[in-house]
Amino acid sequence: MKPDQTPKQKILLAMAPFWDPLIPPVGIACLKSFLQPRGYKVTTLAANIENSFLQLYDSYFEILGKSVPKERHMYLFHLGHFVLQNHMMAHFRHTDTEMYHDLVRELVWENFYFEISGEDIIAMNSVLDRFYRKLEDYFVDVIKKEDPDIFGLSVFKGNLPASLFIFKMVRRLFPHIVNIMGGCVFADHLAIDSPNFLAVSHDTEGVIDHIFIGQSELLVLKYLQGELPLQRVYTRDDIGGLALEFAEMSEPDYSDFQVETRPFMCLGATGSVSCLYQCSFCNEVKFWGKYRKKDTALTCREMWQLHQTYGFQLFFMTDSMLNPIVSSLSREFIEQDKSLYYDGYFRVDHESANIKNTLQWRRGGFYRARLGVESGSQHVLDMIGKQITPQMIAATVSALAYAGIKTTTYWVIGHPGETEEDFQQTLDLVELLKNDIWQAECAPFDYYYSGQAAENEWAKKRMLLYPDWASDMLLVQSWILDMKPSREEAYRRVFRFGQHCEKLGIPNPYTLHEVHRADERWKRLHKNAVPSILEFRNTSRYI
Repeated sequence: MKPDQTPKQKILLAMAPFWDPLIPPVGIACLKSFLQPRGYKVTTLAANIENSFLQLYDSYFEILGKSVPKERHMYLFHLGHFVLQNHMMAHFRHTDTEMYHDLVRELVWENFYFEISGEDIIAMNSVLDRFYRKLEDYFVDVIKKEDPDIFGLSVFKGNLPASLFIFKMVRRLFPHIVNIMGGCVFADHLAIDSPNFLAVSHDTEGVIDHIFIGQSELLVLKYLQGELPLQRVYTRDDIGGLALEFAEMSEPDYSDFQVETRPFMCLGATGSVSCLYQCSFCNEVKFWGKYRKKDTALTCREMWQLHQTYGFQLFFMTDSMLNPIVSSLSREFIEQDKSLYYDGYFRVDHESANIKNTLQWRRGGFYRARLGVESGSQHVLDMIGKQITPQMIAATVSALAYAGIKTTTYWVIGHPGETEEDFQQTLDLVELLKNDIWQAECAPFDYYYSGQAAENEWAKKRMLLYPDWASDMLLVQSWILDMKPSREEAYRRVFRFGQHCEKLGIPNPYTLHEVHRADERWKRLHKNAVPSILEFRNTSRYI
């Protein structure tokens, strides 16, 4: 750690590969817009959307896709990311090639339940060889060009391996630079009271100088101004639990990202922070604290200003759920006669089952509702604590679809206690709603050591997923619960879910081409359908 607490003026903030480039990195864009008016020179960088890295990403999944049985391809990318992120970590940490290859076999087996060949392992290793060479060359060039005093990375679960590699490279080649780390990885994968946090903290001692957990604008500013004590980890507790008021925030500064030339479909915007609910598997409230809502007029002004600056009409809302703001937001846009569209997470409730409401939301720009429906079984919904019924799910999905709003439904498969009967009820509900679902995406139940609402109940049932001999290569561990259904059964249900959706013609699009096909299907099914995603690619056209 550097003893010098003199405020620095040149800051480079970046996002490493791989994190899906749906929107530019909102966190570092907000940090730039907050720090720059206060006298700090801030440059931001979205390395996760650089073409050379995306090509290597495609190469990796091409190899994996040729190996994975065809009937499991609907979730190739979703489950493949669990393989990729652990493979990336082991690739630059392993010391024994034979054990490393054995670990890759374990990674593929535990996520797809088939035996991958040695030739495919070697081919995927070759892709990662090229990736890390490219990653070092790329960041060396950037850091030489920018010559920052402080270098920071916004870290998520998927880009943690690349981020740790970059931090170690920066410390080795540019020891005078202060390394700082933040991001949502501390909400789950590296929750501060988990063994994974301790493992990463120990492994990066002398490499990462400061870690900022939670909303970071005030924390980073007070650190830069020398108002915080000298320590390695900072949380909101270090500033008395203070959080930045919405009125004090500027809209995200995306000027460094050249968004007009990038494959982003939308920009990020925010109308609220945290969540009003606590589902059993979720950690949102624990990480973000008390729910806070922004003034609707302020949200609309910020979105309109971003539209005027960058030309984008479609926004992804980073809110945990849009329910508390969607009515006022849509009314504001209708009253101002402004045509902006927004996509975000949404909750099944009684208001959303009312077609009068959904038609108003559609008129006011609601583009896509990402619904955490989780299950078609009342038994599972009660265990999760969703406070909804399958009947409410059906009414909400259908009312949104009638208005033409795209419906992405998220399903959790294999929640502890889920039975085969429960799972069949999920399949039945999907079939009932097949024409009102734009996208069906399911995920196997994911357990974290710390942070989930039901963590105390589950703690005695947890066990390590991967063998002890792999711990040094993986650095961060994955846990499962010794409860029914087993992990293997849960994953087999995931594959069955995917096959069921394919039979019903319900897509789970990943590529732009697949999204376009899903949009065309939606237009055939619903006369009020929102514009296709391709219609937003021409930012000079006002829809």
